[in-house]
Amino acid sequence: MTRVPLSLCILLSVPLLFSGLGISLAFPTIENGVKKQIFMSPAFVLEPGLVSNKYYYNIDFPRGHIAIKSFNGEVVDEKGNPVSLHETYLHHWVVIRYYQKTGYDIHGHQGDLAFDSSNFAVKNSGLCDHGLIQYFGLGSETRKTATYVPDPYGVEVGNPMDIPAGFEERWMLNAHAIDTREAEDRMGCTECRCDLYNTTIAQDLPPNYIGGLLCCEDNARCRVKEGIKGINRVLYLRYTVEYVDWSSAIVPVNIFIIDVTDIWRKADQSRGIKEQHTCLIEYVVEPCPSSSSNGDCTHTKTLTVNMPTGGDVIYGVGHQHSGGTGITLLGEGGRLICSSIPEYGTGTEPGNEAGNIVGMSTCYPSPGSIKVSAGEKLTLVSNYSSAQFHTGVMGLFYILVAEQSNTVHAAAKDNQSSRAPNVAILIALFGAAAVVAMFFALKRGKRQGQEYEAIP
Repeated sequence: MTRVPLSLCILLSVPLLFSGLGISLAFPTIENGVKKQIFMSPAFVLEPGLVSNKYYYNIDFPRGHIAIKSFNGEVVDEKGNPVSLHETYLHHWVVIRYYQKTGYDIHGHQGDLAFDSSNFAVKNSGLCDHGLIQYFGLGSETRKTATYVPDPYGVEVGNPMDIPAGFEERWMLNAHAIDTREAEDRMGCTECRCDLYNTTIAQDLPPNYIGGLLCCEDNARCRVKEGIKGINRVLYLRYTVEYVDWSSAIVPVNIFIIDVTDIWRKADQSRGIKEQHTCLIEYVVEPCPSSSSNGDCTHTKTLTVNMPTGGDVIYGVGHQHSGGTGITLLGEGGRLICSSIPEYGTGTEPGNEAGNIVGMSTCYPSPGSIKVSAGEKLTLVSNYSSAQFHTGVMGLFYILVAEQSNTVHAAAKDNQSSRAPNVAILIALFGAAAVVAMFFALKRGKRQGQEYEAIP
């Protein structure tokens, strides 16, 4: 019988042990040249009705000059088991890239953004002037939304030429989870309806603000059934990053997030007015009149906006909350760029929770087949069922755009059949049911008395 050295047994058992104890797996695995690392957020503790919405700085993340190919996350318990949305609703997780002055640090977690003179966020390519600055992020749809960036493309990070002298590149994670066990009104809790929460900021809310992130801040409580004494549980956000080392063969992509609530003000050079994008991020869906038939109960919100730069669209996906029926991005003349349809769960197991959006369909156009031009007018159409009232809903669209190149198209077509879209990244771009940015935007807007727009 072959004897296996004890040291080898220990090494082989480490990944399993770490995943079971909620510890980050620091050693990457490699498949087809793509590295994968699995990390755990710091632990957060919930009980029925309680909200955790914390910001963790300098999180574990792959280092060096790399191309991110995929990023995704989910809530798990102490044993590494996925947690159902019916018990802990993942309102959103968002990852923000930032530069930190060498020798300075932000310790532990914060109850709010802690960017100051010693650090600053690195925004995506737009369109919002403030808010929605994340590189990656999702919500309830996190487990079933494809996010792999096809070859030869990638999200470039860690380029030493881009990092200012005296600074280091770091990453911040915001995880917003709501314990809905024994909730009196579960959907109301997930939609952050103010009348269900013990919010301490009611007197500071913008006029007519009835639901959204301002009412479900960290440590807020949603009303649970009378007499309930719940059990505390320790949870983590487990996130997976796929990446490759940067090379000249990789084509960088830009991340754009388009918000249907964007209040777009065009530039007027004669008056010295710059173009502005004020993204409110969330909105309310009023119920349809009782006289309407169910088939007519659709709430439609539309935005028309100019694209700042051009290129090839190589990925697209929408983000909506429960009640959403689909979101579509159109180019000039009504040409279809991408339509994203939500998938609703039908059961109770994680990834298939009834009543929740558990996935969004994605678009992976053939290389060079879908283009956008600088200055082109894009139209975003977000549809929700208005058979019932909804608060704090979103209508976001995320696209990855690469500069046009015949060489790129040829390389992409060669690679397209070699790797199909996986599950996991930057939609990150995306946010989800939340989007910390939304929270940033709302909170600062509240303080300034300017409705609930993004921070200036």
